[in-house]
Amino acid sequence: MLGTATMPLKPAYPPGGQRDFNAMDLLSIFEPDRQINVIARPAQAAIIRYLQQVCGRMGAGYRLALRPDLATPARLDSEMHLPDVPDVTDARGKEALLADISTLVSLYADLMDCHKVGIRLEVLTHAMCPRFHIDRTGIRLLCTYLGPGTEWLEAAFCNSKALTARYADTDAFHQALILHPQGVRQAPAQALVLLKGSMWQGNQQAGIVHRSPQITGTANRVVLALDAIW
Repeated sequence: MLGTATMPLKPAYPPGGQRDFNAMDLLSIFEPDRQINVIARPAQAAIIRYLQQVCGRMGAGYRLALRPDLATPARLDSEMHLPDVPDVTDARGKEALLADISTLVSLYADLMDCHKVGIRLEVLTHAMCPRFHIDRTGIRLLCTYLGPGTEWLEAAFCNSKALTARYADTDAFHQALILHPQGVRQAPAQALVLLKGSMWQGNQQAGIVHRSPQITGTANRVVLALDAIW
């Protein structure tokens, strides 16, 4: 059963968490007509440097589910076994990443009023979902730590009828779906992106139309995805 926030968000941050955004801004995703909430925040250069060094040693990434009170930086590190780096300065990027994930798990669980959070830290070398689509989920949180951010299509530029029609290929589908290219938007680096899916209460015929961005050359994309578990 999907839940809703039953109490105001606690403006608390785990030790080491970054106070780089207003947690109360997350709440606007519960507005009935809002399908996406993008909260920009300063990109942490230390996290980017760390991931640039180690993403080739992270395989496809990590998946786990934890109670929010257990998602401390130390526990996350023991579960994920993120690669170490020899330079002390660059090692701070690993510490910052673990602290940030811990912060986001805590805030997201509080937002969703869930007892456990599914955590995915994925390393991608190509677009995972290059076709515009709507997730069959409640509300998911995404944060792209390295590489291009998630793309979405504004409702005013979306031909929603195309979502249920058949097309010869993805290009033909996108030509029918996207009424104008200016409707395609992209989240900035390390922004928090809350995506409302079709399984949220009262949202069966809605949900944000979005896709994974293209990744060029030998670049990697590292993205965090959080899903509520009740």
